[in-house]
Amino acid sequence: MRITGYRTLTTIQEWARPVGDANGVFADGVTTVPIVLVDTDEGLTGVGIGSHAEIEGVFTAVEGEDPRSAPTLYDRMLRHAFKAGHGGAVFATIGALDTALWDLKAQAADEPLWRLLGGRDRVVPAYASGLDIGLGDEDLAAAYRVYADRGLRAAKLKGGLDVADDRRRLVLVRDVLSEAGGGRPGLMLDANETWSRKQAVRHVRELERTVDLAWVEEPVRRWDAEGHAAVQQGVSAAVASGENLTGIEQFRPLLKAGGIDIVQTSAVGGVTHFLRVAALAHAFDLPVSPIGNIPVGLLHAATAVPNHLVSELQDLRPPVGVTADLDIEDGAFVLGDTPGLGLTVHTGVISELGRRPGPPDPAGPGVRPQRAGLRW
Repeated sequence: MRITGYRTLTTIQEWARPVGDANGVFADGVTTVPIVLVDTDEGLTGVGIGSHAEIEGVFTAVEGEDPRSAPTLYDRMLRHAFKAGHGGAVFATIGALDTALWDLKAQAADEPLWRLLGGRDRVVPAYASGLDIGLGDEDLAAAYRVYADRGLRAAKLKGGLDVADDRRRLVLVRDVLSEAGGGRPGLMLDANETWSRKQAVRHVRELERTVDLAWVEEPVRRWDAEGHAAVQQGVSAAVASGENLTGIEQFRPLLKAGGIDIVQTSAVGGVTHFLRVAALAHAFDLPVSPIGNIPVGLLHAATAVPNHLVSELQDLRPPVGVTADLDIEDGAFVLGDTPGLGLTVHTGVISELGRRPGPPDPAGPGVRPQRAGLRW
């Protein structure tokens, strides 16, 4: 089997509510979702969800190759991108292509990817993540009741701008989850790099006077290993980070500094990247937790690593024009038996959207506010 070409599409995620974080909000609740389709000479097509940036150059590393060599082709793509640095959108392009290769590898074996990777159980524990900083209290409670109805008993809220607001919202969601299932729900707060070191410690300590936080996420800038360590030592909650790191080498300083308790990887990094980060985290006796809107590739991979903790569930619905062979039951993703990732892309539906990604919206979370990290 040989790779013959690729196609790119852009669809949308319709959240039906404002979504965002401390850096900004998409008020219309619509975000773009890029998709890469990798074709082969045997009629199989692999699906990867991620960036298209500089794909022409990256694709030359895999064109004509056998997609079943996914891990070595991943390194080949990194070598093709090394001069510009395998970071940012280019790294996400490599991740999208890598995920499509793993999809093809499992399809060729006529097995779901979780089985091909050695997973024993198709069930992947989940936590709810509403990208919810733009929601008022009533809408916030309604959103998490939907998650609670699917059995989720852990939730990650966006916050970091006002400690009183964060406390009120965390307690509200805690009560929603408790009423649905009893017991003590897990609560996490994601600051999305909006704090300085001291801001982070002060903010979290104040919350911890009345709220039991399981973890605080990205409290300082993603590369600040010493800052993460300072926060980790200054608060009771675990510190989670890593979703915006790219090459595995970027994780080493944070792990060496003892700055993170929960190692995160983003779905756009690809399956090979996740497997390597999970192995690195395991060497430090740390758990790994995938994040992302459609983390299907990492869900499959999570079944095969010993230190998977929990995976992020952002929306119960897939992007427009995409269907997935998975369910959400009893607080977990339940993967299906369709060979590969179990994703089906309806190209006709997506082509009718006519949606193209534009420049970052200054009001949205893709543009860092000028005063981030500089507030009292």
